[in-house]
Amino acid sequence: MAALHHELLLFAAAGFALGGLDDLLVDILFLLRKTWRDLTVYARHSRMTTTTLPASSRPGRIAIFVPAWQESGVIAPMLRHALSRWGDAPYRIFIGAYPNDPATIDAVAALAQDDPRLMLAINDRPGPTTKADCLNLLWRAMLAEEAASRFRYKAVVLHDAEDVVHADEIRLYDFMIDRFDLVQLPVLPLPGRGGWFSRAVANHYGDEFAESHGKLLTVREALGASVPSAGVACAFERDALEALAHDPAYGPFDPSSLTEDYEAGLRIRDMGGRSVFIRMRDATGELVATREYFPDSIDAAVKQKARWMIGISLAGWDRMGWRGGPAEWWMRLRDRRSALAALMLFAAYVTLLLWAILWVIGQFHTLPPQNVSPYLTSLLWLNVGLMLWRGVMRVLFVARTYGWRYGLGAIPRTLIANYIAILAARRAIYLYIRSLLGTPLTWDKTQHHFPDLRTDP
Repeated sequence: MAALHHELLLFAAAGFALGGLDDLLVDILFLLRKTWRDLTVYARHSRMTTTTLPASSRPGRIAIFVPAWQESGVIAPMLRHALSRWGDAPYRIFIGAYPNDPATIDAVAALAQDDPRLMLAINDRPGPTTKADCLNLLWRAMLAEEAASRFRYKAVVLHDAEDVVHADEIRLYDFMIDRFDLVQLPVLPLPGRGGWFSRAVANHYGDEFAESHGKLLTVREALGASVPSAGVACAFERDALEALAHDPAYGPFDPSSLTEDYEAGLRIRDMGGRSVFIRMRDATGELVATREYFPDSIDAAVKQKARWMIGISLAGWDRMGWRGGPAEWWMRLRDRRSALAALMLFAAYVTLLLWAILWVIGQFHTLPPQNVSPYLTSLLWLNVGLMLWRGVMRVLFVARTYGWRYGLGAIPRTLIANYIAILAARRAIYLYIRSLLGTPLTWDKTQHHFPDLRTDP
């Protein structure tokens, strides 16, 4: 038992040190970039807001794709809110549904029959298939409208059925798509509801997105690496998206993928396209972002994160390869380390358990002393320093987005995040092995909620 404890401790310590140094390098690059821009750019020019954003020199219509499987509880309020926020801007919302989901069809049809800004498309196959398959259905519906009306959309925007959209995003996409093939806006999870545990589960998403969409994506862009699509709050230049398709008449998304949005961002970069991550505020100072509730139960969070892990960490190795230069390789390695990171977390917790068991045994029996090498001791102290740094950075980024009380809560929520990551890795590996043996992957979605915008924060 003592030997097992030592080997697991060495494995976890080495893994944590590598991961911690990797995160530290990202932090340093972010801070250097921010300091440089503050001193050289924003010291001379005011930050642009959507109020000062000029109109596009080549304005066009925007197609909004909203895939929906069993979304009858959220799709109607989401669409009503989007229509009211975007008003008469040049866009059309395409909603994809399935013949065996009549509740969602009825909810959308009740709105679409009186509003030309909405178009309902129904798959000829029963659901769930995959989200990519549903997006391809919407692509074909868009092509049919283009052929009938003899025009072409300028961009395709992805949203989910539970998204709370921002009023200025259509104008922002219209301007930025003139310059880029992919435009990604921030995603901000809404604070959790209900009891303290449900809130903690939901809020750990906010902790992760505060860093990912507040720091990591800006570093990726600065290094010239790909900006992966988050699947919502992202716009693709129409022709660039079409170029991804093996058969443009069918659709640009791979129906066998569970992370078609992420892969699309990487594929655009592989083709030489340009991507950008935009953090811009409106006239009131509010960040132009998409807000939504994330899962607030362990089971739902595990299902969602397992789906992400399969598509990015496991299938990504053989599906997307290692194209690009050193910066791209580094970012893809970071994307794909989640399964291994979960294994190291599990080893660390087992190490703590074994240490406790050995301590209890030592109270009743004399055990031989455990000699810890100077190398392992140094490694453990390095991990302590990296852990403290990581905690400070997490609190700062979460506090910047949600406030200090929320930011300080990110430290204890790390335990919940680790637990979910371990369970998600177990589920992801199991489902991925099944897929290799012939069981197709399907849309393993979670139930969604749409906020009451009159009372919810």
